[in-house]
Amino acid sequence: MYEGEPLVFGHRGARAYAPMNTLPAFELAAEQGAHGIELDVHRSRDGFPVILHDFEIDATTDGSGRIVEKTLAELKALDAGSWYDTRFAGVRIPTLDEVFEAVGRRLFVNVEIKSISEQTDGVEQVVADCIHRHGMEQRVIVSSFNPLALMRFRQIMPDVPIGFLYAVADDLLVRAAMNDSAFTYEAFHPYYQDIDAQVVAEHKQHGRILNTWTVNDPQRAVDLVTLGVSGIITDNPDTILAALK
Repeated sequence: MYEGEPLVFGHRGARAYAPMNTLPAFELAAEQGAHGIELDVHRSRDGFPVILHDFEIDATTDGSGRIVEKTLAELKALDAGSWYDTRFAGVRIPTLDEVFEAVGRRLFVNVEIKSISEQTDGVEQVVADCIHRHGMEQRVIVSSFNPLALMRFRQIMPDVPIGFLYAVADDLLVRAAMNDSAFTYEAFHPYYQDIDAQVVAEHKQHGRILNTWTVNDPQRAVDLVTLGVSGIITDNPDTILAALK
């Protein structure tokens, strides 16, 4: 994945132009020339990997409640496009299977596992099963803000690279993980404003790739790639790609 030029990932697809985490947003990212997409995965109540950012469905669908308490059939009945624009009325919440089928052979996929608990609801297993089902082991990186979720995924699927999403260091769980020699990861995913030459040098020393979010300013993207960042996650892949070229 990272053997060539710096990669541009559509953040939840091309979310500046289409409802985030939907097939139209992912398809548009591909059309704009993105190398990959970033998306968010939860486990439905009946065990399917479903794509939505929030832990509740209220903000981006016509339903309400927690996504983990809904079956796939209940989630598929929701309108996940009208909140963004009436042109997208009737767009549905996709499964990870549907995303892989639609764009998995054209795009790399940064699969973010949504988890805030020390205990698992089984999301790591359903993500791993889906990756294996579609033969996507060489085309994905699995990321999370929750280091325990990454450790659980690593136990299930040790050959798939993982990326540690990072925003703040004041979380006890995050601090403990960063000081735990058993917690190893191939990529570090910090917020773009937290990156400087020292951060890049530190992680390069450990052989890690740096992917950063969410970079929508073209000049900042150029500066980050110049520093040595390998992946830019952006809402508008078209303008970032144009700047990097």
